[in-house]
Amino acid sequence: MELNMFKKAGLIVFSSIVFFSCKQGEIPCTPSTEAINYPSSDSLAQVLNWPEDLDITGFSGPDLTPSPACMAVAATGEVFVGVDMMGSLGKEMNKGFIKRLVDCNHDGIMDSYTEFAQVDNPRGILAIGDEVFVLHTTFSPETGKAFNMDLVVFEDKDKDGVADGPAKVLIKNLSNSKYLAERGTDHATNGIQMGIDGWIYIAVGDFGFHNATDSNGKQLTMLGGGVLRVRPDGTEMEVYTHGLRNIYDVAIDPFMNIYTRGNTNDGGGWNIRFIHQIQSGEYGYPVLFKHFTEEILPALVDVGGGSGTGSLYMNDNRWPEKYNNVPMMADWGRSYLYFHRLTENKASFIQDEEEFIQLPQITDVDVDAAGAMYLSAWDGAGYSGSPDKGYVVRVLPKNFIYETFPDPQDIYWTGSLVDLLKAGNAKTRLSAQYELIKRGKGADKVWQMAQDSSLPLEVRATAIFTFAQLAGEGGIDRLVSLTEDPQVQEFALRALSDRLGTLEKVPTEPFVNALKSDSDRVKAAAIIGLGRLGKKEVANDLLEIPVPNSFTAPEMGAEGPHARPNADIVVPHLAVKALVKLDAVDACVSALGTDQRDMALWAMRYMHSPKVVDGMIMAYENTEDDVFKDKIIHTLARIYHQEAPYDTSWWWSTRPDTHGPYYKTVEWDYTPVIRSFLREEWEKSSEDEKELYAELNSKFRLAIDDFGTVEITAPKEDMPTVDLEKIKNKKGQIGEASIEDIMIALKSIKGDPEKGKEIFKTQACFTCHSVSSSEVMKGPFMGQIGSIMNREQIAESILKPNASISQGFSTVQIQTKGGDNYVGFVTQESATDLTIRNIAGIATQLKKSDIAERKELETSMMPSGLVNALSYEEMASLVAYLEQQK
Repeated sequence: MELNMFKKAGLIVFSSIVFFSCKQGEIPCTPSTEAINYPSSDSLAQVLNWPEDLDITGFSGPDLTPSPACMAVAATGEVFVGVDMMGSLGKEMNKGFIKRLVDCNHDGIMDSYTEFAQVDNPRGILAIGDEVFVLHTTFSPETGKAFNMDLVVFEDKDKDGVADGPAKVLIKNLSNSKYLAERGTDHATNGIQMGIDGWIYIAVGDFGFHNATDSNGKQLTMLGGGVLRVRPDGTEMEVYTHGLRNIYDVAIDPFMNIYTRGNTNDGGGWNIRFIHQIQSGEYGYPVLFKHFTEEILPALVDVGGGSGTGSLYMNDNRWPEKYNNVPMMADWGRSYLYFHRLTENKASFIQDEEEFIQLPQITDVDVDAAGAMYLSAWDGAGYSGSPDKGYVVRVLPKNFIYETFPDPQDIYWTGSLVDLLKAGNAKTRLSAQYELIKRGKGADKVWQMAQDSSLPLEVRATAIFTFAQLAGEGGIDRLVSLTEDPQVQEFALRALSDRLGTLEKVPTEPFVNALKSDSDRVKAAAIIGLGRLGKKEVANDLLEIPVPNSFTAPEMGAEGPHARPNADIVVPHLAVKALVKLDAVDACVSALGTDQRDMALWAMRYMHSPKVVDGMIMAYENTEDDVFKDKIIHTLARIYHQEAPYDTSWWWSTRPDTHGPYYKTVEWDYTPVIRSFLREEWEKSSEDEKELYAELNSKFRLAIDDFGTVEITAPKEDMPTVDLEKIKNKKGQIGEASIEDIMIALKSIKGDPEKGKEIFKTQACFTCHSVSSSEVMKGPFMGQIGSIMNREQIAESILKPNASISQGFSTVQIQTKGGDNYVGFVTQESATDLTIRNIAGIATQLKKSDIAERKELETSMMPSGLVNALSYEEMASLVAYLEQQK
């Protein structure tokens, strides 16, 4: 009895020591009673029409968190704000840092703060345990210019609110040095989130990256944007999806569905596409998403103009049902936090977008494990940041009872940590999982949870992914047994194939069997897994997946449906990706003589192999089926070229070449063989049949002169030369007033949009701006300006063009090797050519090889004073017209 009491007393003492050691160095809680008065919540609530069932209060202002580009909230409530006073286009170093804000008694009033770390251009933050992961720009000490971007991790083991020392680099060179230095970070690599599978997912903008290097020295290059992932120790880096616009963040749900909201433009506007990211999927931007849409996974919707920023999948059963279990996506351009109601559609979804919380130039959103949500707002800090703008607000449902969440590191009993995996919110489950995996304990208890069919599905999914990480190879047999449970089959398959380094002992049978499932989600998980397992003998099983009727190429020169759900394409698309990953050349060639030939031909579009070419030519010669012959001809034309190896000397522009199917073509070993075969068939063909070869020559840019080309009707060029200097020198009310007086006047004068349309013409705005995507693309596109700028911002961009250079349309100065100089907007660009349009509207096409120097200017090509001759009413009418362009 006494011995038991001694043991118990000893345990209490030991627990106290453990607790004390974890808390040592932490800043004491000294509650503040001074609520932040920035922004003025009452007035903002009236102006912005916030939901009446929410309490939204100011948490920090620009004195502490100016220009907040990103934000993360720890499970225990500490708010980490990435301050970025360089903004998207600024280029000066030492203007960024991470602030840690603490509300120690959780009453909604910030009590203390520290500068956690100094980093330039923080673009993504993830705070979990005693670690803070940060994605940020690095600078060269020698040149003072942006060098690249790194993913790093800081530690704060003593919890004093300041990083313990220098960060550990997990991935270096995670962007494009050339464009970071020349332009800034507005198309660079951005937000980071952790999934319940233990991976850190990274939103890669359309700068892409070259020779990104993880902690083990593994290198990857990505042409364009996508989603990358890596383990928390910086190992196992791999591409998750590819072919995206300028995404800023990812939202991850409890079942490992990932969502993005792409932003900025492709020359036809700042359209936003909400996308369900499916592992291994190709989304096609920019080379496939217009004219090769049968080859891509389409977005779920194109919502028009905007600028997507931070995101969060809200999973917290303490919040009202109408706000729960939805991806919440911030839109900087529209100044709204949206959510998308999702309805399952086979292996993907259909969606319905809804406005949620309006906030001026919102940048990010996150939530703690107790249920408090925080939003950061750029609030007009400009494209290069501002020390005087930006804030953070706290959001809770009215009458919400805040229950403090204990730090998982302070929980001694492993069983208590495992119990937290049953929580009704994703933040708690992820935080508890992370601590369990760091300790390497609890696998058997977690396994019991994974087997328990009475638990909610998100809890079982959490348990499966947690068990897989804890048990490693030792858990394979038990995970295989779960593939017999239809409720969790999808997650068991994903967990089995999730880590490339542990696949040797994973059997293929559960995956092959799953191809017969009635669930497209299970089929998708099985197909992705088979591609990762790397065993070619399963290729024939994949080839049996039928090609759907929706696998149809757009008409020549037409734009295909790249933002319309196509659930039928998902499974076969993934099967093609798996066949290519397996390098299943022999199986595909053999399938040309079977009913699986359409799937084989689809996969062969991405196989630059002599065996593939020889196999197709032989199949062509051995068939009398003209339809099949036509498909072979098209497939051979598709692999006539391949993409040039990317070295950062070419690729990115604000108006990328969307012709496809490659950005910069190069010939490969068998190009001459294909060319010879196509020529022979062309010579045999009748005049009517020769039209096919002209179409192939145009669509695939074969450059075979004999074939000719098909003319695509271009928008009519209607560009009279205009003397803008003469127009701007006219005097009127606008020219005599201050910008402040003009803004005050615009608040009371609505203006007439029809009159504004005429002013748009008489002021020669059309010289540099299009308002319809059917018109010639000139300077900044105005067809959606009303959806990305409010009334005041539109007016400011006209009155002070240098202070509000439209993203993507900076003025470019080019000097050729022959000594010619050009200044204007780049309106078209490919890997080899570009078109520059000057202030008078005159377009010049240049070969890139002839360019000696190209640089973006800090000033706008649009001169100030163009509207000086207007009256207040005329200016209001012009703004009203532009405001309607959405």
